This record gives sequence, structure tokens and C-alpha cells, in this order.
Amino acid sequence: MQKILGYLRKAIENYNMIDEGDKIAVALSGGKDSITLLMALKALQRFYPKSFDLVAISVNPGFEFFDTHFLKNICEQIGVNYVEAESHIKEIVFDIRKEKSPCSLCANLRRGILNTTAISLGCNKLALGHNEDDVLETFFLNMFYAGSLSTFAPVSYMDRSKVTLIRPLIYAPEKEIRKFIKRHNISVMPKNCPMDGISKREYMKDLLYKLTIEIPHVRANLMGAIKRAGINGWKEFK
Repeated sequence: MQKILGYLRKAIENYNMIDEGDKIAVALSGGKDSITLLMALKALQRFYPKSFDLVAISVNPGFEFFDTHFLKNICEQIGVNYVEAESHIKEIVFDIRKEKSPCSLCANLRRGILNTTAISLGCNKLALGHNEDDVLETFFLNMFYAGSLSTFAPVSYMDRSKVTLIRPLIYAPEKEIRKFIKRHNISVMPKNCPMDGISKREYMKDLLYKLTIEIPHVRANLMGAIKRAGINGWKEFK
């Protein structure tokens, strides 16, 4: 946990993600990233100089593999309130619209439900479990498919909902999160997306892996370039 907390606290302090008295909703999907984020924020809560509250929110997309009891049990074990938001994501995206590339619409619907639920619970911040690999994969996706040098921001304030999105795991490589999950024998939801393994993001994940083998410092170089360019609120810290 100490290594994960190191990544977490660095991101939080570099980008001022947590303020005194925040009520933070953690988006809990049941995957390794969201579980790690929830556990790390709960551990941080015990000693962080700024006090903050936590609540976990899960959006039930309507897939048969979604396990409410599994998610609720995780939260009970670490002492975090759990809230499940029902949705019609599966019906809308896969049954009615039959999207061939469903990821964008699914993410937008899920984000909207998370925001609405967070507001109803009195939360002013929503924490998402994107890790360093997600930052770089999104950068590649936007560059190759949209011709844009961009990735998601560490912190995003949404004017309409008045909720601030924070991504405390942006410095944590995916392999370190996998190690944390394995080392502590933590169970994760077996599958939480029908597109697992076949999306464009998976292609970018494979590309990043191959580049890392060929160019050992490529990840640090890419992150450095994003920060130096100040892309989407990223900045370099000395």
C-alpha cells in the first residue's frame, strides 16, 4: 500500500485535488483500478492533514456479471458507505442502439449517472480510477484517431454540475496496481465490460507495451512531454 499511497499523494498534492471538508464520491466499478483507488483513499484519510469524507458509487449497467453483493462487501470491509445507481446502459447502448463502437456513449452515460448521484449525496468531488497507462493510451487515441494532442485532465471542474473530477492514480503505472492487487490477494470483479480485450484502447495498450520494451524510458518521456506542453491542465513540477 505504501507505494500506491506514494503515487496517490504526489498526484493529490501536485494538483491540489483534496481540500478541507471535501465529500468525495469514488466511482467503484469493481475493477482493479477503482478498488485500489477506494482502498488507497480510505488509507490516506486516516493521516492526511486535510479531513475529507468518502462514499463509493457504483453504476449498475444491467449486465449479468455485475455483482452488487461483491461491491457492497468491499465497502463494508473497509468502512465506506456504498451506493448503487441503477441504469439502462446495456439496454440503450447494446440492445436499442446496437453501437459498434459503444465505449464513448457508455462512458458518457455512466459519467452522467455518477455526477447526478454524487450531487444527490452532497458530494463536491468525484474520484475516478484512471492510472498512468490510461493517461498515455488516451493520448495515443486522441493523436491517432482525432489528430489532437490531448488527454484527460488531472482535475476538471464541471460548471453545470458544480462537481470537480479528480484522478488521484494518474502517476500509478498499471503494473504497480496489478502487483498491489495480487500481493494483497484482493478479489476483483471478473469482467465489467463486454468490450474488454477488443476495443481501440486495447490496441493502444498493446502498442504502449511494445514501445516500452523497445524504448525503456518511453513512458517517462511521454509523460514529460505532456506536462511540458501543459496539455489539459497538466504541468511539470520541479
